Amino acid sequence: MPLAYPSGTLAEHRACRQDAVAFDVSHLGTVRVEGPLAFDHLQRTLTNDLRKIAPGHAQYTHLLDDDGSVLDDIIVWWVKDEQFDVMPNASNTERVVSAISGHDVTATRAIIALQGPNARTRLEPVAPAAAAVPHFGVASFSWNGVSCLVAGTGYTGEDGVECSVPADAAAGFWRAVLEAGFTPAGLGARDTLRLEAGLPLHGHELGPGITPLQAGLGWVVGWGKGEFRGRAALEAEKERGIARRLRGMVLEGRQPPREGYAVCLDGKPAGEVTSGNFSPVLERGIALGFVPPDVGPGAAVEVDLRGRPARAEVVKLPFIMRVAG
Repeated sequence: MPLAYPSGTLAEHRACRQDAVAFDVSHLGTVRVEGPLAFDHLQRTLTNDLRKIAPGHAQYTHLLDDDGSVLDDIIVWWVKDEQFDVMPNASNTERVVSAISGHDVTATRAIIALQGPNARTRLEPVAPAAAAVPHFGVASFSWNGVSCLVAGTGYTGEDGVECSVPADAAAGFWRAVLEAGFTPAGLGARDTLRLEAGLPLHGHELGPGITPLQAGLGWVVGWGKGEFRGRAALEAEKERGIARRLRGMVLEGRQPPREGYAVCLDGKPAGEVTSGNFSPVLERGIALGFVPPDVGPGAAVEVDLRGRPARAEVVKLPFIMRVAG
């Protein structure tokens, strides 16, 4: 996937917020876990509780290290009774394969993410069954006689679906959705969209030394199930309290903050920006970053923009509230 297509990142971003875009995210991994032990194995390995869902549904979850930090954040597609497709971040596929003893099937398919308020309407003439999949549902569909999978998931804050299409049919499916009116979108828009939606990016808001509790994602932890990797460390952190908390910040001006910039309280560094950019919708600089846990929405902070302090307000995430599914 390129950084941008000829229309440019801003146009692609706006097309997703106002209409529909297509991302080729085939670089993402797919790890298949199947058989009579698959459910129990994933329950012991990942944080969320699969008992909350059923076949034909998807779930957001984490793979933790022994210290409770997030090795990867993952979407699990529960395809059918004893078959799961685990969708890790691209750079972590081998790590996830090793942790869950799955089979990497990345090379056999393409993933086309179709996102935006009109995504389902534009997809319906191409693949009606795919357009009808519920939010966080998983289903099979046929396109031109080819068997495919779809999930009602995405990474933009908009409604939409992600289609898993066999590799030899992927180019034709991509052409079909573009002919249906989808705007092709690249990595630049994908990042600004997920940032406006307040969604974490592994290597920034999640990664070594960062736990689900620090990232404000404690809801992905199935405390009511049995043991899972990293549970003891996470329970200990929960008991003693977190030392920092991920928050959203909106700057007064348009200049985008960047990863690594200091977040200051009363003129003193107290945290750090993990992701920042210009928000095309808010027309302000926005950032995600870690601050002391008692610094909540409504608090006034400053972001050090290379020696120039910029006033900002801590806000409740997401930055852009959308209705999905």
